[in-house]
Amino acid sequence: MDEYNRFVDWDKMDVTVQSQDAKELTCTEFQELKQLARQGYWAKNHSLRAKVYHRLISNIPCRTVTPDANVYRDIIVKIVGKRNSSSLPLPEFVDNSLVPTYCLNAEGIGAVRKIILCIANQFPDISFCPALPSVIALPLHYNRDEAECFEQVCRILACNDPSKRLIDQTFLAFESSCMTFGDLVNKYCQAAHKLMVAVSEDVLEVYSDWQRWLFGELPMVYIARVFDVFLVEGYKVLYRVALALLKFFHKVRAGQPMESDSIQQDIRAFVRDIAKSVSPERLLEKAFAIRLFSRKEIQLLQMANEKALQQKGITVKQKRQNVHLAVHAENFKSEIVSVKEMRDIWSWIPERFALCQPLLLFTTLEHGCSLSRFYSHSEGHEPTLLLIKTTAKEVCGAYLSTDWSERRRGGNKLSFFGTGECFVFRLQPEVERYEWVIIKHPELATTGSEPENHASPASSTLSSGSVPSDPLDRLSPFLSARHFNLPSKTASMFMAGSSECIIIGGGDGQALYLDADLNHGRTSHCNTFNNQPLCSESFQISVLEVWGFRD
Repeated sequence: MDEYNRFVDWDKMDVTVQSQDAKELTCTEFQELKQLARQGYWAKNHSLRAKVYHRLISNIPCRTVTPDANVYRDIIVKIVGKRNSSSLPLPEFVDNSLVPTYCLNAEGIGAVRKIILCIANQFPDISFCPALPSVIALPLHYNRDEAECFEQVCRILACNDPSKRLIDQTFLAFESSCMTFGDLVNKYCQAAHKLMVAVSEDVLEVYSDWQRWLFGELPMVYIARVFDVFLVEGYKVLYRVALALLKFFHKVRAGQPMESDSIQQDIRAFVRDIAKSVSPERLLEKAFAIRLFSRKEIQLLQMANEKALQQKGITVKQKRQNVHLAVHAENFKSEIVSVKEMRDIWSWIPERFALCQPLLLFTTLEHGCSLSRFYSHSEGHEPTLLLIKTTAKEVCGAYLSTDWSERRRGGNKLSFFGTGECFVFRLQPEVERYEWVIIKHPELATTGSEPENHASPASSTLSSGSVPSDPLDRLSPFLSARHFNLPSKTASMFMAGSSECIIIGGGDGQALYLDADLNHGRTSHCNTFNNQPLCSESFQISVLEVWGFRD
């Protein structure tokens, strides 16, 4: 072990990782390597982990000109010289992030700063990378010298395999990953999301901490286990572990008063002290029990979020808009929902649209009870929000992902369209949201993509067929039903419309059916959303509103 302990303070290091088990790693198959990483095969042997890291990182496909150890030896004197590295300012792109010391000794702590400065010199295109200090500090424990660690981190940064996204290096990539994480929380951690909405003014501000939880607050023994799997499986692992952290936070803290005035600070403290409640094995077990959609679907969502940010000109770090306060009390007026209820609905919609403000497109009180006027005011807007108040004062509605003009593609035939981002809900008498059945029961579908295997880049790269050309140059929406092999069409009957009626949700019933006069409606259980009736099963409409999303 002597050759790999130069930068390690063994008084801080977990003694169990000093195990001298004479283990070697001989497998080359991806699936076997993936299982060994998840099981912690090399986690108990410092020297073996060092060798595995070297092997995994040296196999990362990189740009042709990627700085190596010799470059570091050439430039370090020029960049640092005889100055104390602790006195040198770090580049702006690390954004005042924590520089974790983990179990490094004094020489190792100084080496992290030196390597950051040399990377800034060699990668002028990095504009925002708060995870970098951790991504240097962690492998430094398993390297013989600074130059070797520098080379490994450069390979991670210079990875050019489109199926193996590793570290965000621009504000656009970072911010869109935060939005994507928020979308995933909304889908997979609904109880935690509900808590965040209740106690924080800006939910996205909380979720923008997700990388800090991993690359700043997690103790060494935990982040090392995460890094083991990350080097094998890629970026999706980070989402999994962050979702698991949030689930455990909610489970441990549910019903307890907040420990500080800030939910952000509470989550950070929980992650720092996670050893009090959750073992590394339990954290990873929870992370891999979350049945996320394919890497391809997540990549589509990430691309859609990046596009939304670019369209708003948000490509460099700036003061964050309070996106979840898009519903302003002074300029929001609905005859159906209050400001608070609309904010609750806003917390359910995809993050890229939560950047927008609600825009009233149609209301029966002003435009009359006419389905043709409903269509004429709603068409050209995507997505839209449908709100209904019954004469019995019940309130329900639907978030609809797709422009109503799509109904014409079926000619005169009533045909379903839309994507799995659609959902239905009720607000009165009690709040309940029903999402696409596949989200909670992915076993009902198999994705149209190949198994997640890095040996096959096609598994996570968008083929030209995945993104249809379209006059508005829209990206294929997240959870588009055609990415899945569904056993029955009833699992994807999102929305349909004709001159006679509107239908939302289908299969053994309809979540909402509205007649041509927008006067009467029906609601029942349907297979697409696996919902309970949203209000009285047969109802009369008092007011109907359609809301769009204004930039």
